[in-house]
Amino acid sequence: MSAAQPPGDGAHQLLVVIDPVARRTDGESVRIAKDVLSAGSHAKICLPEGPEEFARALSRRGVRRPVVVGDDLALRRAVALLHRERDPADKSLALIPVGSADALELAHSLGVPRGAVAAARTALDGAVRRLDLLIDDSDGLVLGALHIPAHPTHPTHPTHQAHQTHQAHQAHLLDRTPDRAPGHATGRGAPPDAATAPTGATAVWDTCRSLVRALVRPTPSKPPDPPRTHRLRVEADGVLLNDLDRPVESVTVTSCGGDDGLAEVVIRPSEADPVTAEAKAVTVSGADFRYRADTQVGGPVRTRTWTVRAGAWGLMLPAEAGASAGG
Repeated sequence: MSAAQPPGDGAHQLLVVIDPVARRTDGESVRIAKDVLSAGSHAKICLPEGPEEFARALSRRGVRRPVVVGDDLALRRAVALLHRERDPADKSLALIPVGSADALELAHSLGVPRGAVAAARTALDGAVRRLDLLIDDSDGLVLGALHIPAHPTHPTHPTHQAHQTHQAHQAHLLDRTPDRAPGHATGRGAPPDAATAPTGATAVWDTCRSLVRALVRPTPSKPPDPPRTHRLRVEADGVLLNDLDRPVESVTVTSCGGDDGLAEVVIRPSEADPVTAEAKAVTVSGADFRYRADTQVGGPVRTRTWTVRAGAWGLMLPAEAGASAGG
């Protein structure tokens, strides 16, 4: 683990690269991060407008430590660029997380503090924690977790839930709608007579209300569909863990983060207990399948191998977290 320099002593040389999406998403958090970093370091601020300018800024950082202001996609982009430099020099950076909660799941899972002020202070006085990478045979990277296959949107996805909530809200509003047009005081159960017989306007109103109620009525709940199975061959360091004749629901690969540079493999068969193993290389084969590497979906492919690269990059984390990591 690299020791962090003390903050505010003029020794900090930072390159602050602010992702354009972050500037549009939360300009106030971006401003706060800039103020904190500028007050505690010699910070050079870069405002790239696209991936090419983002890459150019990082390649010209010199001795400055990069600080990325953005979400998980910006973090992945920066780590990929540092990895592809093939430079044995220290490849470490800091992240100021700016974005929606679902766009920062990876950052928070890695230990990046929530909030611009806490993250900016960590960029100044935190410690570097060395982290592993999973690198596939097409030079793709996994910083957090690999999921095979990449499943479609689940019924608990926020977009799906928002749609269901909207439907329920519309139905609730309709339930509160009076059964008669304004000016009628008769209740729903009163028998019609000369005074209460529906007028032409009331009949039209009732017809429209019934049509709208039918259109926005919440979808009846259905039992969840049984999980899909996939025929995948999985090998860990050349040892066969699962073959094509045993269908599986999913395969998950995550780096263990220890000094031995191993990844944890979890296979979930459809009708058996999960199978777990640790390995330096994992190969998955089968009919065309897609996979989710952190937030990115790859494939379809018929075979792919992921290999652990131990301590391949460094992330600035709170000093106590970096110390406990021991890396």
